[in-house]
Amino acid sequence: MFDKTESVKLNVSGMHCGHCRASVESALKSVNGVKKAEVDLENACAFVTYVPAKTGTDELIKAVSDAGFSAVVA
Repeated sequence: MFDKTESVKLNVSGMHCGHCRASVESALKSVNGVKKAEVDLENACAFVTYVPAKTGTDELIKAVSDAGFSAVVA
């Protein structure tokens, strides 16, 4: 049985380079329940697919914050 997933776009601020992008992507992928995370440095956003039974947008935003950046649901 497959877990139902949802997708969300987060606007991320504070990213300036590829290392920043990689840090945000790694932080998001480390959240339990995240299936996919792609960070777009040029447009300062992240697209995340996650299992809502395991995590939610608050946890995603906290992971980005803990990595030193800020995020809001777009």
